[in-house]
Amino acid sequence: MLRQPDPKPDVMARREEILAGLRALLPEGAVIGEPLLLKPYETDGLSAYRQPPLAVALPETTEQVAAVLRFLHANGVRVVPRGAGTSLSGGALPLADAVVVGMMRMNRILDIDYADRAAVVQAGVTNIGITGAVSAQGFFYAPDPSSQLACMIGGNVNMNSGGAHCLKYGVTANNLLGLKVVTIEGEILDIGGAHLDAAGYDWLGLLTGSEGQLGIVTEVTVRILRGPEGARAMLAAFKSNEIAGACVDAIIGSGIIPVALEFMDRPAIHACEAFAHAGYPLDAEAMLIIEVEGSAAEQDDLLGRIRAICERHDPISLKVSQSAAESAAIWKGRKGAFGAVGRISPDYLCMDGTIPTSRLPEVLGRIAAMSEAYGLKVANIFHAGDGNLHPLIMFDANDPESFHKAETFGADILKLCVEVDGCLTGEHGVGVEKRDLMGVQFTAAELDQQRRIKTAFDPGWLLNPHKVFPLRPAA
Repeated sequence: MLRQPDPKPDVMARREEILAGLRALLPEGAVIGEPLLLKPYETDGLSAYRQPPLAVALPETTEQVAAVLRFLHANGVRVVPRGAGTSLSGGALPLADAVVVGMMRMNRILDIDYADRAAVVQAGVTNIGITGAVSAQGFFYAPDPSSQLACMIGGNVNMNSGGAHCLKYGVTANNLLGLKVVTIEGEILDIGGAHLDAAGYDWLGLLTGSEGQLGIVTEVTVRILRGPEGARAMLAAFKSNEIAGACVDAIIGSGIIPVALEFMDRPAIHACEAFAHAGYPLDAEAMLIIEVEGSAAEQDDLLGRIRAICERHDPISLKVSQSAAESAAIWKGRKGAFGAVGRISPDYLCMDGTIPTSRLPEVLGRIAAMSEAYGLKVANIFHAGDGNLHPLIMFDANDPESFHKAETFGADILKLCVEVDGCLTGEHGVGVEKRDLMGVQFTAAELDQQRRIKTAFDPGWLLNPHKVFPLRPAA
């Protein structure tokens, strides 16, 4: 079960003073302190854990963020940055003595430069909002997490989010050009810019994926891309998870890089078909969604080569979409998968680990064995092309034993990822969910080095504390 530190008594005693100080810095209505109004901020996408914050501040500009951080730093108050709250690892989970600094009102597109293929946006702009702003000119923003309708670009930077199309286009880090960041002391830093690379140290690489531990991102310069001539998806259904996993490895091993290569097992197929009515094969144990793009000739060539690979793995069925509507239906099921599984289980934990694609058959088989041993069902939905697993462990949060089993099962899956030369996380971050597993991935010396970097940016450990690093025993 999650262990959280005790709140600072001095900060709790000065709550009204802190609220008054924040209200003096921000517009009317931009500071929330009433207990009922704090309820929406008590959790994030990892909703099994809840804790109302001390207060919520909703700035509208970088300068307001800087003023808020200067004030909170001077008063020794912890800070939790928050975008849309879609984090599945507890990355935006508050503390009782912390102020949540929300990016919801920082939602403006500041500049679009089509000639240099860049856009500057505030951190509260949604992921899909960037593509929406540039699509009329034939451009798009590539990373596409399943939560892209709601998740904000600042949170995507914090967690280095990916998505179904990251196989071809890369994750957030591969599509960033610059950041505007505010330090805990309230200093405003400009990192990179609307050009390919920046001189000096790779501060952009360090800050991307740092989970709000080093500063608060307020503006992001992203790379926008010309949309492809067209795209088509195909479905390939198989008799087992292991066979589907072997097919994934064969496709990637052939040198073909589809724009997306997604995996769904039987529970996921049935849940998503009931939700989206996409024509998924209900007699299959596993299914791949494979998408290619380019000219019509390129699409035909790639789909033909991929089909030949699939046929060597004895598929139950193969179906290539023949229209944009069919492709949209296929993706509606996949994009709505997490919500669809929520219809068949009262609760679930969405895990996030990464493995070499060559180990997919082995890992899927071992997850199935764990599922039977724990007596908990699992729906596997993930980005198979780059080995980013998302097993959904179904449980009942009202049953403490079921919840404990789900947590332990999830930890065993992540340990398995590391065992097969993978990683604890792919795109959800560490947050609180994987905090106590960091010692499985890193040595004590490596963790100490990471802590020293954190301390260089945030000497008092006020920024998103008690995330990422294992909690040390109380002195």
